[in-house]
Amino acid sequence: MKKLKDEKELLKKAIIVGVKYAEARGAAQFEGSDSAAVKIEYIYRLLVRDKLIQPVPEDQISQQTMKHKLALWISKQ
Repeated sequence: MKKLKDEKELLKKAIIVGVKYAEARGAAQFEGSDSAAVKIEYIYRLLVRDKLIQPVPEDQISQQTMKHKLALWISKQ
Protein backbone atom coordinates (compact mmCIF):
# COMPACT_ATOMS: atom_id res chain seq x y z
CA MET A 1 0.00 0.00 0.00
CA LYS A 2 1.67 3.16 -1.24
CA LYS A 3 1.04 6.21 0.90
CA LEU A 4 -0.56 9.14 -0.89
CA LYS A 5 0.85 12.63 -0.90
CA ASP A 6 -1.02 14.64 1.77
CA GLU A 7 -2.87 11.53 2.97
CA LYS A 8 -3.66 13.06 6.38
CA GLU A 9 -5.32 16.09 4.82
CA LEU A 10 -7.24 13.88 2.38
CA LEU A 11 -8.44 11.72 5.27
CA LYS A 12 -9.70 14.78 7.18
CA LYS A 13 -11.62 15.91 4.11
CA ALA A 14 -12.96 12.36 3.55
CA ILE A 15 -14.31 12.25 7.11
CA ILE A 16 -16.09 15.59 6.68
CA VAL A 17 -17.59 14.62 3.32
CA GLY A 18 -18.39 11.10 4.53
CA VAL A 19 -20.22 12.34 7.62
CA LYS A 20 -22.29 14.71 5.48
CA TYR A 21 -23.03 11.88 3.04
CA ALA A 22 -24.12 9.48 5.80
CA GLU A 23 -26.31 12.06 7.50
CA ALA A 24 -27.89 13.27 4.23
CA ARG A 25 -28.63 9.67 3.30
CA GLY A 26 -30.26 9.14 6.69
CA ALA A 27 -27.89 6.29 7.51
CA ALA A 28 -26.30 7.83 10.62
CA GLN A 29 -26.36 10.67 13.08
CA PHE A 30 -22.90 11.39 14.46
CA GLU A 31 -22.27 12.97 17.84
CA GLY A 32 -19.48 15.41 18.61
CA SER A 33 -18.05 12.86 21.03
CA ASP A 34 -17.70 10.12 18.37
CA SER A 35 -14.06 9.26 17.79
CA ALA A 36 -12.40 9.51 14.40
CA ALA A 37 -11.91 5.72 14.40
CA VAL A 38 -15.66 5.15 14.75
CA LYS A 39 -16.43 7.62 11.96
CA ILE A 40 -13.78 6.09 9.68
CA GLU A 41 -15.09 2.57 10.11
CA TYR A 42 -18.72 3.57 9.64
CA ILE A 43 -18.01 5.68 6.55
CA TYR A 44 -15.83 2.95 5.04
CA ARG A 45 -18.50 0.27 5.53
CA LEU A 46 -21.26 2.57 4.22
CA LEU A 47 -19.28 3.40 1.07
CA VAL A 48 -18.55 -0.29 0.48
CA ARG A 49 -22.25 -1.11 0.97
CA ASP A 50 -23.23 1.62 -1.51
CA LYS A 51 -20.56 0.31 -3.91
CA LEU A 52 -18.71 3.62 -4.05
CA ILE A 53 -15.39 2.01 -3.11
CA GLN A 54 -13.89 -1.46 -3.53
CA PRO A 55 -13.87 -3.49 -0.31
CA VAL A 56 -10.72 -4.84 1.28
CA PRO A 57 -10.84 -8.56 2.14
CA GLU A 58 -12.22 -9.00 5.68
CA ASP A 59 -9.02 -10.60 6.97
CA GLN A 60 -6.99 -7.57 5.82
CA ILE A 61 -9.17 -4.78 7.23
CA SER A 62 -7.48 -2.48 9.71
CA GLN A 63 -7.77 1.17 10.65
CA GLN A 64 -4.81 1.94 8.40
CA THR A 65 -6.34 0.28 5.32
CA MET A 66 -9.71 1.96 5.92
CA LYS A 67 -7.98 5.34 6.24
CA HIS A 68 -6.08 4.71 3.02
CA LYS A 69 -9.24 3.68 1.11
CA LEU A 70 -11.07 6.80 2.29
CA ALA A 71 -8.16 9.01 1.25
CA LEU A 72 -8.16 7.37 -2.18
CA TRP A 73 -11.92 7.85 -2.47
CA ILE A 74 -11.80 11.55 -1.69
CA SER A 75 -8.79 12.16 -3.92
CA LYS A 76 -10.88 10.98 -6.88
CA GLN A 77 -13.81 13.30 -6.06
